[in-house]
Amino acid sequence: MISLSQFIDTFTGTVLDVIPIATIIFGFQMVVLRKPIANLSNVILGFFYVILGLSLFLLGLELALFPLGETMAAQLTAPEFLYSFKDSLTESLSWIDYYWVYLFAFAIGFSTTIAEPSLIAVAIKANQVSGGSISVNGLRIAVALGVAIGISLGSYRIVVGDPIHYYIMVGYIVVIIQTNFAPKLIVPLAYDSGGVTTSTVTVPLVTALGLGLASTVPGRNPVIDGFGLIAFASLFPIISVMAYAQITQWLNAKSVSKENEDAL
Repeated sequence: MISLSQFIDTFTGTVLDVIPIATIIFGFQMVVLRKPIANLSNVILGFFYVILGLSLFLLGLELALFPLGETMAAQLTAPEFLYSFKDSLTESLSWIDYYWVYLFAFAIGFSTTIAEPSLIAVAIKANQVSGGSISVNGLRIAVALGVAIGISLGSYRIVVGDPIHYYIMVGYIVVIIQTNFAPKLIVPLAYDSGGVTTSTVTVPLVTALGLGLASTVPGRNPVIDGFGLIAFASLFPIISVMAYAQITQWLNAKSVSKENEDAL
């Protein structure tokens, strides 16, 4: 059960975090713009809802999401679970024996990204300003696939213990190459898509998964190996969104070419 003192402490901390934001907004409105705030009562009520929602969300992270991610990582990497799929208990474990971890990382990356409120907002706005040429669900699925693949690859990196910078360097080389060939309309949106994935739903579970993996895989250090999954979750959506645009462009060009051939 959540104690009243827990909620009060979290609520107080959230108020202190929100005060600078409110100060800047109200300060610019009243001092720089010198205009009254429209619907002040609604604005104040909205700030209260924000503070209350953030407080409950932070409690949820502490009580549910972080323990859940760490527990799943511990269970999926437990020796008794891994050896249950091997013929002999004397065989040493290799990276491929952790395939349930990669599958879980893919599933959790995809599902949390699909549910990400910031991604939904960006996808709706992108659809509106593009006149419907950018599909809301198409963009969300492309970003979710990128996050899922990135987190799976990041989990593999933790299992094998490779340095993270090699993966990131190769990933951004791919991004640079794609940027030169992807449709110009989609490039800025692809770069923004990498940022919206590091938000309220995705980050807590991904961080918990990384720390849980690094804590349970033999020879890994949670400080050195546990962090870094968020970098994969930010990088790979850029690649997947530009790939989605390139594939769509190629399919459209192929369809137009076929129609022209049929007309002739």
